[in-house]
Amino acid sequence: MPELNYAQLIQQQKSYFLTGETKTIAFRRKQLKKLRDAVLRNEELIYEALYKDLHKSKFEAYATEIGFVLEELTYHIKHVKKWAKPKRVRTPLTSFPASSYQTCDPKGNVLIMAPWNYPFQLTLVPLIGAVSAGNTAVIKPSEISIHTAQVIEKIISETFDEKHLQVIIGGAKEAQELLQQDFDHIFFTGSGRIGRIVLESAASRLIPVTLELGGKSPCIVDEDVHVKLTARRIIWGKLINAGQTCIAPNCLIVHEKIKDKLLPELVNAIKKFYGENIQTNKEYPRIINRANMERLIGMMEGSKVY
Repeated sequence: MPELNYAQLIQQQKSYFLTGETKTIAFRRKQLKKLRDAVLRNEELIYEALYKDLHKSKFEAYATEIGFVLEELTYHIKHVKKWAKPKRVRTPLTSFPASSYQTCDPKGNVLIMAPWNYPFQLTLVPLIGAVSAGNTAVIKPSEISIHTAQVIEKIISETFDEKHLQVIIGGAKEAQELLQQDFDHIFFTGSGRIGRIVLESAASRLIPVTLELGGKSPCIVDEDVHVKLTARRIIWGKLINAGQTCIAPNCLIVHEKIKDKLLPELVNAIKKFYGENIQTNKEYPRIINRANMERLIGMMEGSKVY
């Protein structure tokens, strides 16, 4: 895309926000419906992009990405009017005889920075919230899942005016430049390392942020569980999206009495779900890139692999 002046874009979006058009319920619902129609219209392109980036089957792509987005859109379209309505609250005695109300007002111009592991869902769901709340937004999908990022850019550019919503395709350079702009809110999903950079940059200008970061997800297995069912549930949660899920179990803390029963059941569950050789399963997703694959291989080197 042509060279974009970010400061100019942000100012354009802020000016549009100040017109008040994005704040009306009719406008919000119309934009959400337009986005839903655009997702449905481009559904096959989204499937193709997710397959190119992560080798996701249509079933998994719908279950973990497209279906999430469509459900979120339907829910917001149905409830946005109620959410935006002022709520009457108690008035302190010192303010008698006044009435008090709690109102939900849009932040203004927001930046959404999305990750690569669920590149469609984790970009569009925060965007739905931003539009539903009456904001303008700049969206920065991950450059690692480039095919999905390009489809998102196509959907947004063909459906919305850039003074309302704009997608920026690029890598670390573009992300750093965006973080120097005066947004009214930043929504970031990704690693703790990058989250710290986002927070530090935002804090210097007192920009409020929402951080959804990766972390540890231990799974505790007590002695009185149904071992076979537990194994199936652990493997489902661990291997969906080839394990590239921020809340997937990353370690098991197992009662010593059932350890020897659980291990073979975990192997059986893998075979049941994905066949004898998971590498030949055409519907099993793949690791996003070589760097992440080598990181996983490094974790197994020198370790006991069951």
